Amino acid sequence: MKLGRSKPGSEDQRDGADEVADPAYGARHIAIIMDGNGRWAKRKHLPRAMGHKKGVEAVRQTVRDAGEMGLTALTLYAFSSENWNRPEDEVSDLMGLLRQYIQSDLNEFVENGIKLKVIGNYQALAPDIVAMIENALEKTSGNDKMTVAVALNYGAQDELLRVTKKLAQLAKDGVIEPNKITNDHISQALDTAELPPLDLLIRTSGELRLSNFLLWQSAYSELYFTDTLWPDFDKRELKRALKSFGERDRRYGGR
Repeated sequence: MKLGRSKPGSEDQRDGADEVADPAYGARHIAIIMDGNGRWAKRKHLPRAMGHKKGVEAVRQTVRDAGEMGLTALTLYAFSSENWNRPEDEVSDLMGLLRQYIQSDLNEFVENGIKLKVIGNYQALAPDIVAMIENALEKTSGNDKMTVAVALNYGAQDELLRVTKKLAQLAKDGVIEPNKITNDHISQALDTAELPPLDLLIRTSGELRLSNFLLWQSAYSELYFTDTLWPDFDKRELKRALKSFGERDRRYGGR
């Protein structure tokens, strides 16, 4: 697995970043760990909530850019199962922004043929948010231009635990023999089963870890890390990441 890392504004990033016949550089499915909202706000001497608000704007633009580049799927790490440990007022702000985003952007999803998918245990969120999500899922279910998967109350270890319990129950019920469980059985039981294999996982803000995100799915994905804070992530940054992906030799352990 090769790791890419960039720093904002470096010369090697600028050269040729906009010159490519395939703007997605062969990628179909990318995922992003959107990190750095708080640090962005702190650097600008703003309340932390303003960083999250600016981060939502970056989400909106990245969804548009991904669609223009022809990506099939975009998965965004919006709220992890560990984020409940943050201060209560911050969690409340995040939930408020989630409500606003669904209300303001649902029509754009419908008009542009974008299908919404939610991974993680979103049913544990507030009832009104659950209702809004399920309405959005229903209204976009027939769209096929691109799928945007939003990870809400998601943790990869929890996902794998849920898969394990599901397969164990199937084995107990005699539906499947334990010694015949394969990687495909696991993949098809994951929250991301309907999505293409993950090609590229991007993390912003300079942190070099996966933070319990898509652990099974990222086994052979390419990893790309950038020092850019999420609110400053834009189309040019996305192109840099995709360009890095396109320059790699994906061998899958074969040679």
